[in-house]
Amino acid sequence: MTLLKKDLDLEKRWGKLLEGLREIFGKKPADLNAVLFIIGVQELGKGPRHFSKEEKQDLMHIATCKVLSLSGFYILDFIDQDGWPHWKLEKSLPHLNASEQEKLLKIHVLEYFEEEFEIDIQ
Repeated sequence: MTLLKKDLDLEKRWGKLLEGLREIFGKKPADLNAVLFIIGVQELGKGPRHFSKEEKQDLMHIATCKVLSLSGFYILDFIDQDGWPHWKLEKSLPHLNASEQEKLLKIHVLEYFEEEFEIDIQ
């Protein structure tokens, strides 16, 4: 499979995920960060509520660690007294440019939704 075909397949699958999230939430997530925020809220497990700007950044970090844990980059270290998960870097992340980082995260986000919600995004 050529690199271009893989990129097109990834974007097609990504579009399907965004459309599915629009059906659930009534609004299509604007970008990868919005999807990471949704995953962070899901992983925190406290339901939707108002989050401060710092908490929103923390939620996106939680999501990034969670999805990258699927490839063993992070491991859940502990959950603090307020119920927030803390992750530990298990193996070094590859050195990637911004575009490659986004692709890596999108691939892992798709895998997260497929595994956690037992759906096939094709």
